Amino acid sequence: MSVPEFDLVVIGSGPAGQKAAISAAKMRKKVAIVERFSMIGGVCVHQGTIPSKTVREAILHLTGFKERTFYGRDYHIKDDISVQDLAFRVQKIVTRETEVVRAQLRRNGVTVYEGTARFADPNTVEVEGETESQKVSGKFFVVACGTRPARDASIPFDGVRILDTDEITNIPRLPRELIVVGAGVIGLEYCSFFAALGAKVTLIDQRPKILDYVDREIVEALTYHLRRIGTTFRLGERVTSVGVNAERDQVFAELESGKRVHGDALLYAVGRQANADQLNLEAAGLAVDSRGRLEVNASFQTKVPHIYAAGDVIGFPALASTSMEQGRLASCHIFGAASENIPELFPYGIYTIPEISMVGQTEEDLTSRKIPYEIGIARYGELAKSMMLGDENGMLKLLFDRNNLKLLGIHAIGERATEIIHIGQAVLSFGGTVRYFRDTVFNYPTLAEAYKVAALDGLNKL
Repeated sequence: MSVPEFDLVVIGSGPAGQKAAISAAKMRKKVAIVERFSMIGGVCVHQGTIPSKTVREAILHLTGFKERTFYGRDYHIKDDISVQDLAFRVQKIVTRETEVVRAQLRRNGVTVYEGTARFADPNTVEVEGETESQKVSGKFFVVACGTRPARDASIPFDGVRILDTDEITNIPRLPRELIVVGAGVIGLEYCSFFAALGAKVTLIDQRPKILDYVDREIVEALTYHLRRIGTTFRLGERVTSVGVNAERDQVFAELESGKRVHGDALLYAVGRQANADQLNLEAAGLAVDSRGRLEVNASFQTKVPHIYAAGDVIGFPALASTSMEQGRLASCHIFGAASENIPELFPYGIYTIPEISMVGQTEEDLTSRKIPYEIGIARYGELAKSMMLGDENGMLKLLFDRNNLKLLGIHAIGERATEIIHIGQAVLSFGGTVRYFRDTVFNYPTLAEAYKVAALDGLNKL
């Protein structure tokens, strides 16, 4: 049986793999993509970004969370929310997104192999399907196989009460009390989701502070809101053991300080493990680090020149948005197409309730670099649109140079923070000043108007 040959073989169909494959196909290259069975779209579509953000929107809708400003804290659209209510919406979106990815690959002539890939040699992968295996040859490869939740061997995961972040959407019933171990982005997001559903959430992390790369004022506002809806923070605490208390019909976590925390379920959200360790990369002349990640150069090229890697498998920043660009740029470099490197300024979006977003420098960055800056703040309570949306507590914060008024950083918390951040990102990228916001006419009423309010606030301080 002859081995099919391709100009490019992409391993993984998540944001990085999909864009790498389509970019190469548009350059008239013969492209194949390998993805595990029933996982077209990758972890992003099936277990990560899309399901978690869909759950968030479902919770906000079903709980009437945004309308409580008008109708009181006890207001609910649906009193008895079940796992099935959330799963129904997730399945609809996942099915739709999978169809979109499949259609894009088909339209661009990308051959799809469903199965698990392992390198047989530097130019060949073996794809193990449900019933048979097949070898596929490539002149070039892009490894974009994504990540899985990191697991601690001492944690007795059962997929029912003690779960990792891939399993949380399969939880049999919504917990009244939830323990979340890990206060990174994913842990914080799920912590806020379940707190919004009315659960008492205990969030544990061995670090003394959360999100240390985010503006401290924004983090303080986030922790205030999370405490208000039922979250207890146990920071600077290390979990020593986890188990099930059969008598109380609960799970527990023992802490190094001697505390014991009880709950109906425990979510373990301490980091991610890249899947490259499952590809038999030794056969291709490559090795991974302890987290399964591959090292690449500025062009996303590994130490084996014809093998590239992109997305979460190469580590920071591990965002779906940046992964898309990495995959596209990898293909451009492979086939000599003109391209620019990913700009240093890219936005972060953290989909907690409330959501937060940022781009550029923080006050801590500017202080350490001795850059004289001023702050302009717009509080959502001043904006008619935010009142209509039921968010009185959000804010937009601009940092700018006191001397030349150049914009230096934008930080937001509240309704649609991850959307409005892009206005500031554009001005920041083009080296604009805070005067732009003062002198620009924004639609009224909008959240975008916050930029003018914040600019006037900052300039008045000068």
